[in-house]
Amino acid sequence: MPGVITNYASRCSRPASTETLMESKPGGNLHMLFFPLMTKGHILPMVEIAKLFAARGVVVTLLTTPANATLISLQDSSIRLHLIPIAENGVTVSDDFATLLDSVATLRLPFDEILRDLSPDCVVSDFFMPWTYDVAFAHGVPRLVFDGFSFFTRCLEDAYLKQNPMHDLAPDAQTFVLHSLPDRFEFLRSQFPDPDEFAKNTTLCRIWNEALEVNRKSYGAVVNSFYELEPDYAEYFRNVMGGKAWGVGPVSLSNDKNTNEESHDLFKWLDSQKEGSVVYMCFGTMSDFSAAQLMEMAIGLERSGHPFVWAVRSAGEDWIPQGFEGRIQERGLVIRGWAPQSLILNHASVGGFVTHCGWNSCLEGIVAGLAMATWPLFAEQFYNEKQLIDLLGIGVAVGAIEYGMVTEQRKVVAAGMLEAAVRRLMAEDEEADERRRRARALSVKARRALEKGGSSYNDISAFGIREHSKTCLNFGFVCLGVQFQVFHK
Repeated sequence: MPGVITNYASRCSRPASTETLMESKPGGNLHMLFFPLMTKGHILPMVEIAKLFAARGVVVTLLTTPANATLISLQDSSIRLHLIPIAENGVTVSDDFATLLDSVATLRLPFDEILRDLSPDCVVSDFFMPWTYDVAFAHGVPRLVFDGFSFFTRCLEDAYLKQNPMHDLAPDAQTFVLHSLPDRFEFLRSQFPDPDEFAKNTTLCRIWNEALEVNRKSYGAVVNSFYELEPDYAEYFRNVMGGKAWGVGPVSLSNDKNTNEESHDLFKWLDSQKEGSVVYMCFGTMSDFSAAQLMEMAIGLERSGHPFVWAVRSAGEDWIPQGFEGRIQERGLVIRGWAPQSLILNHASVGGFVTHCGWNSCLEGIVAGLAMATWPLFAEQFYNEKQLIDLLGIGVAVGAIEYGMVTEQRKVVAAGMLEAAVRRLMAEDEEADERRRRARALSVKARRALEKGGSSYNDISAFGIREHSKTCLNFGFVCLGVQFQVFHK
């Protein structure tokens, strides 16, 4: 694998030498340690953000486990990949998110030893790893949270927590409004987890509450977004909520760029389709559906009348409608497992995106300049749906209105609802044209944000650190241009 790899397990009994550390920081450059959560949707955007800082002269170390190192491509990058040791019963990659988070927390001791040895100037760790704050604080190292959410979501979640609408909602009331925000947003009760049910998942509830508390104490947030996408909410986060944040995205610009298009039959098929005619549907790596729901999806896509590419996790066959594969042979592709999403979305023949509204996918759709049909499932996805439809004007709702971490918690969405949403998304009328116009304009702004002089480029330039003593570190907005310096008192 390209890049510099250090196997910490083979050297954890001896500290890094002063000479090695100084060599890794020529001219006293800032040394940032990135520590992502061990899921693909969290690792990849943080890796891309780390590359942005490394490209600007920052010394970057990326910390992960040996099992997850295979997900990381550091080609043409100066990033140092550092492997954290794990016990024989170490980190368990699980479909159950709470189990994964509990397992990752067992890395606390080796993480402590790594901070002692590497002495980075700051740590950037995932929102769902709140324990990294205490370890970093003990070493006098500032911790920044990698925020896999948008500014918009952070603001709405803050309003939700302060308002606590579910507590005061009448038993027969089905809607509530979040107040004190730049805009008015109404939500359904069903789009949020039931507080009592959520509390029963003691692990997830505990870690969520710890993350909220710790992230308030952390120095700031590195956000995968760009100012022009949500200016009112970036300002609200900084000026009303009082949070320090750097919008450094959209990093989806560089996802999948090393994938060989020639090796995929699907791109040959896409090349044969009319420009803007194909619908792409994908629900990420953590979404599961029942066989009954998958069958409704298949029927809805087929009846929409539009050519489509559908990336589906299910390896079974019991959900496939009778004769489906034969009927869609000329105008549809079903991909089992992983698909090069960014490349698909940016193909000229793709004109619409049906998404679960995970933030990474939302950004990839925005960068590609596509209007989207929204089908949120859980987490912050219902906030993201509001952002796409009500704030940005580039979304069409399929009609999924029930929050559910597992498929049993959600009612089956009928085929007709997906069919109608796809037809509306791909229509050739004034409403659909306006969504596409808005989407294309946002794509231009997204690409400019990372160019020299763009908002995200400038936020990276404005990221500075001033070291006052070994025990007290104070960050400041020090505009350093391309060169990042560490100032010693």
